[in-house]
Amino acid sequence: MKKFNLFNEIITVEKSALLSAINSSKKFAINIYGEIKTQPFDNKEILIYQGQPEVVERFEDVLGKNYQLVEDRDRILIKAFANWQELIGLNTPRASYDDTTADGVADFSNLTLEDIGWHATEFNIDYRTLVEVLEDRCEGIILCIEQEDPYQFSGLGFLSDDEDAIEVLFNYCQTKIKDMIENDPDFKREELTDDEEEAAEFFKLI
Repeated sequence: MKKFNLFNEIITVEKSALLSAINSSKKFAINIYGEIKTQPFDNKEILIYQGQPEVVERFEDVLGKNYQLVEDRDRILIKAFANWQELIGLNTPRASYDDTTADGVADFSNLTLEDIGWHATEFNIDYRTLVEVLEDRCEGIILCIEQEDPYQFSGLGFLSDDEDAIEVLFNYCQTKIKDMIENDPDFKREELTDDEEEAAEFFKLI
């Protein structure tokens, strides 16, 4: 997965397209690629703005004070990191997972991925580990704010292909749990609890 760090990214929107959307008097959105979108939005769409503004003279008045805008001939350059809190609420319903709180990732929005995560915890495989596997091995976007000094990170994960992510995560857990059952004295096959047995069955190991 690739990071789209709002601290660093500048979103470029065609001025004519933005003017047309504003003049339509209809609700519209701008995604991270600078494209103007109308409802219904794709279930993987990642937005940096959504609204139904009144026709005004300045683009700054359309998007609001939490956006930095620069007009460059036929383009509008937008920095949106100051509106991060609003963007969390805007994008969370379509995100694959939420990593915006101090508690970290607690679940997956996809029910099959969540089943995998739930059963994996019986073998002490936490959601942070699973997210790192997904971010390393799968395609997708992490919409985030990240800075180095002092270090700060907050993000939403959007997997491009849920079916691929399911296969990757299931295979990872199956391999890891198989090794634990065979080699970890805390998870001997004959001493598994009922919940651990259920999880092992889920991963097709017993």
